[in-house]
Amino acid sequence: MIISKTKGKRILLVHDLCDHNTLDESALEKLSSVLGEHEIEVLTATTAFDAEMMIVADPMIQAILLDWDLAEDNTHQAAKDVLNKLRSRAENVPVFLFADRADVADIPLEVLKETSDFIWLYEDTANFIAGRIEAAIDTYMKNLLPPMFKALAKFSQVHEYSWHTPGHTGGTAFMKAPAGRAFFDFFGENLFRSDLSISVGELGSLLDHSGPIGASEKYAAKVFGAHRTYHITNGSSTSNRVIFMACVTRNQVALCDRNCHKSIEQAMTMSGAIPNYMMPLRNFYGIIGPIPPQALQAEAIKKTIAENSLITKDIDATPVHAIVTNSTYDGLCYNARRVEELLGQSVDRMHFDEAWYGYARFNPIYKDRFAMYGNPADHKPTDMTVFATQSTHKLLAALSQASFIHIREGKKNVDHSRFNESFMMQASTSPNYPIIASNDITAAMMDGKGGKALTDESIHEAVAFRQLMAKLNADFADQGEWFFNCWQPDFVKDAEGKKIAFRLADPEYLATEPECWVLHPNDAWHGFGDIEDGYCMLDPIKVSISTPGIGPDGLGEMGVPASILSAYLTANGIIPEKTTDFTVLMLFSIGITKGKWGTLIDTLIKFKEDYDNNTSLEEVLPDVVKAAPQRYAGMGLRDLCEEMFAAMKELKTTEFMSEGFAVLPHPDMSPSAAYEQLVLDNVEKVDLDGVAERTLATGIVPYPPGIPLIMPGENAGPADGPALGYLKALEGFDRRFPAFEHDSHGVEVKDGKYYVTVLKK
Repeated sequence: MIISKTKGKRILLVHDLCDHNTLDESALEKLSSVLGEHEIEVLTATTAFDAEMMIVADPMIQAILLDWDLAEDNTHQAAKDVLNKLRSRAENVPVFLFADRADVADIPLEVLKETSDFIWLYEDTANFIAGRIEAAIDTYMKNLLPPMFKALAKFSQVHEYSWHTPGHTGGTAFMKAPAGRAFFDFFGENLFRSDLSISVGELGSLLDHSGPIGASEKYAAKVFGAHRTYHITNGSSTSNRVIFMACVTRNQVALCDRNCHKSIEQAMTMSGAIPNYMMPLRNFYGIIGPIPPQALQAEAIKKTIAENSLITKDIDATPVHAIVTNSTYDGLCYNARRVEELLGQSVDRMHFDEAWYGYARFNPIYKDRFAMYGNPADHKPTDMTVFATQSTHKLLAALSQASFIHIREGKKNVDHSRFNESFMMQASTSPNYPIIASNDITAAMMDGKGGKALTDESIHEAVAFRQLMAKLNADFADQGEWFFNCWQPDFVKDAEGKKIAFRLADPEYLATEPECWVLHPNDAWHGFGDIEDGYCMLDPIKVSISTPGIGPDGLGEMGVPASILSAYLTANGIIPEKTTDFTVLMLFSIGITKGKWGTLIDTLIKFKEDYDNNTSLEEVLPDVVKAAPQRYAGMGLRDLCEEMFAAMKELKTTEFMSEGFAVLPHPDMSPSAAYEQLVLDNVEKVDLDGVAERTLATGIVPYPPGIPLIMPGENAGPADGPALGYLKALEGFDRRFPAFEHDSHGVEVKDGKYYVTVLKK
């Protein structure tokens, strides 16, 4: 039964009384009617299963009215199941049990602890009970919202006349013109009422970290396990730059993961740091692996510093900062304790770029594999100072550009006042308040048991998808046919230590046991060789779909280039996160649903059917044909796959990629010095034939894989070297396959030729 919902208050009534002639049913109907008069919506579930589904599906349920005698089971298990499901997701939603007084003495203590009150259907009036329920809802809602969003929502309802910025004054400016009115109607009034100026003192200041904004940062620090947390409203790129500018200055040495985001390059450029790179592993798919632990040893760090031509005798060679990407783009997660143990021998400050990994703290499967692991109270002043940057908009639920900086204070700590000077260099005096509020809400969503419930769902859905893919791959193989697979272990050990095929393993065990995802030494599936056991783990929610064509021994006889699969998926309304030569990355974020990944499975099966039937490109990839009609006229899907795969063999794109990223180019100058030459216009653009042995003014970052091939200030190397070999292979590929061109930062394309910016001779 559904009654009025004017106030947005909603409760769930769970009972199985279907006989309208009983006193219990009559009393519940009367109570529901009175609750409706209080403008409280009443949802009804008559089974434990229905109730559990409604709890999962509707987070706006603000109270539960639960029949203790549900299903007339003497064990009361049905009622207990409903209560357990609720508490696994929401700790504070009020629960009212209705039961006979005689039964109360027999209710277990663990149930009593999880309930708020009892309902005596025959002893209290419906008005009285409804009032108690409404009061409980009001208390719950009062404490539900985190500090920043609560203050923002409250202020937006004041409807004051403002004489300060922004000029749209709560959206009214937009209503003065047709285009503006369309814009206003699209987003709604609340957005504009909450787009405010720093002049609004009630909300505090992002720059001073005061008021509700300051309270929100303290709240987020508690939730994410930090000593201090800062809101960032321009993405983790800004977060990384803030940390570098606070920790490193000109001609100081920073240990840098070569698998770094371009914002780290920018941070080194702005700070004047001298990078000393730590090289990650790479497998046969071209997937970037972890930095091996041997490379993090003090002896290895000293050796690379001694060999770094940028670190001259007049420069202090002691590193002051270290940056490591965790997890990697493809979902490889370090044991953060181990990384700190190793790098702590060489440097006092550790910086984990966790842009894609903000959820890790909230699920035990990631234990010790994120920067803010454990209890911050256990972090000693003699431990490393640890920073973490997180793009809360990527795999959490914040708005685009939302980010956090988390800090655990230790050796060579940068105190708040010093750190805030760097923060203010990058922050705006006119921050976007909805972005800050979305960070606030993200913290609230992950607080308590909510974070585990949300991440559990993502992991379980990812496991279900992975197992079905493995099963389909095996089924097709039994028929002598190809299909896609996922990059994951082929076998796992079950709870008894027995080796079992991944597709046959217990899904619950896969979703909860980290050991199933750990990279063990010399396991063929990961391709990273004799890696230290337990050092690295694959994140189950980052799913790389692999296409046929490559294995540990190189390219095979038949192949399906992943770029064609990616184009096919896009044509069917499925947008992958990343595409390499033979992998397509899909992210199982907290917004994933069975319907979403079920559609993906169906589309993959349809691709195989269209491949086998050589379906016309005009039918399956119309946008590709439209982009280059003469090039693709009359071709089928299998024709294109075969031609592109043959070209990849001929051009050696995959081989050159492996070679190009395996060797560090020689640094002629620091990134900062190269940028200074760019600003002075002491640069020129040259094609690939003229770039040999030249110094790059801007870095070259091919996507994929999205890590630097050549950094600013580094030498391009010889004409037949690995870096230029790779770029020439990409250039040749792009000419042959319009609509499938690569995206490489630092490369300009004119008439099919690659041009890069180098220093003048």
